[in-house]
Amino acid sequence: MKALILEAYDAPFHLSDIAMPVAGPGQVLVKISASGVNPLDLKIKAGQAAHAQTRLPAILGIDMAGVVEDVGAGVTAFKPGDEVYGMIGGIAGVPGSLADYAAVDADLLAPKPANLTSREAAALPLSVITAWEGLVDRAHVHTGQTVLIQGGAGGVGHIAVQLAIARGAQVFATVDPARHDLMKTYGATPIDYTRLPVDAYVQEFTAGEGFDCILDTLGGHILDDSFKAVKRYTGHVISMLGWGTHSLAPLSFRGATYSGVFTLYPLISGKGRAHHGQILREATALVEAGKLRPLVDKNRYTRETIADAYAALTQRTAQGKLIIDIDQPES
Repeated sequence: MKALILEAYDAPFHLSDIAMPVAGPGQVLVKISASGVNPLDLKIKAGQAAHAQTRLPAILGIDMAGVVEDVGAGVTAFKPGDEVYGMIGGIAGVPGSLADYAAVDADLLAPKPANLTSREAAALPLSVITAWEGLVDRAHVHTGQTVLIQGGAGGVGHIAVQLAIARGAQVFATVDPARHDLMKTYGATPIDYTRLPVDAYVQEFTAGEGFDCILDTLGGHILDDSFKAVKRYTGHVISMLGWGTHSLAPLSFRGATYSGVFTLYPLISGKGRAHHGQILREATALVEAGKLRPLVDKNRYTRETIADAYAALTQRTAQGKLIIDIDQPES
């Protein structure tokens, strides 16, 4: 089969012929249709993501959608011909989705939403799992709460906005003014972070009380702002990028709580993988109910033009999630 191989960090991929994998016990052999591109993929390729524990040479590509070709011993949830999607590898020595085929732990997969193309489905796994682990698993977001998504137009952010709304919350999102209309189409209230400092938007949108739940997708000073914007006593802050040095004093003075999200851990450790598959099954139900949909960039990329996709993400010219067509492009 053909696969893109990364042999050295910050170097071009090599499109190579390698042996096709075989589905082992508990695995599914998937013919990959589309591979999603995440900011993490850029960091991995550049050698700037030690936490991903990449082992070179590597097949990158965390997200994918495809069709089951074969199943290994003990697999009963899937059969050949099933359309599936998942966050399958590309880190810690687990082969990823920039290849014709992958042998995937069946626990990591879920049936593809029937109303999405493979390209659209490949845009979801990492984003929806991250948002779910934060908003549902950690914060237990529910009807009647106020939820702030920091970076609401990003890959995780726009999914988190829709997920929080689907769970009955009143949702706010910090976004560039150019993305205000997008947030409104989701049913969220946009906050112009270029105009309003944190104290001002807390006063304007919560009468100074703070938000019940804040999901930080950006890290850095935005996480510090989140500690200042959360509601006293009952508020909860979640971050997917809480790796820097931060003062916990504003959070402590509010008597609020904090959780971190590390979505890669099941792939790295092998523990908790079935929960990823379950999250995606829940996401499939939301998508098919019309409550969740990924925003996908209209431009088409293949493995031969993957450098252009990475450049678009680096230069922030993409309008939605970038997808690499692995199989024949869909119309």
